[in-house]
Amino acid sequence: MNEPKRGRMMLRSKDVAEMLDISISTIRYYEKIGIIPPIERNANGYRIYTNSTLNWIYLMKSLRNAGVSIESLLEFSRLSQVKGPERKKQKQVLEDQLNEIEGKIAEMQRVRNLLSYKIETYDDHIAKFQSGELTSETAEELWKVKF
Repeated sequence: MNEPKRGRMMLRSKDVAEMLDISISTIRYYEKIGIIPPIERNANGYRIYTNSTLNWIYLMKSLRNAGVSIESLLEFSRLSQVKGPERKKQKQVLEDQLNEIEGKIAEMQRVRNLLSYKIETYDDHIAKFQSGELTSETAEELWKVKF
């Protein structure tokens, strides 16, 4: 068997799946629908994974795990095939996704702070309800608190 060229790895799909923590079926699905470019094959039909291919798989897996839609991934991939100024729209897709993720992170941080507050004040809160100091009418208004 010929030695692989520089930047090409003779890895089995199973090895890539384990290395990148992604299922083989997901890799094949991403390739089939065009989220990742077609993976080159050798004369025997085995996939040849280049650094670029591995980067694509890793990036798409990471973006998908962060909640980026299949449609956005397809648009990003489509733009990678475009020549000229339209190619710069690919960067905008990434910026849009980053902004969306930052919004989700901010919301998760607010919920985290709310949960921390509820855990910290739980015993006192229950004791006040049991003593009658708090009622459903006098309970705090959580929606007015900035977390």
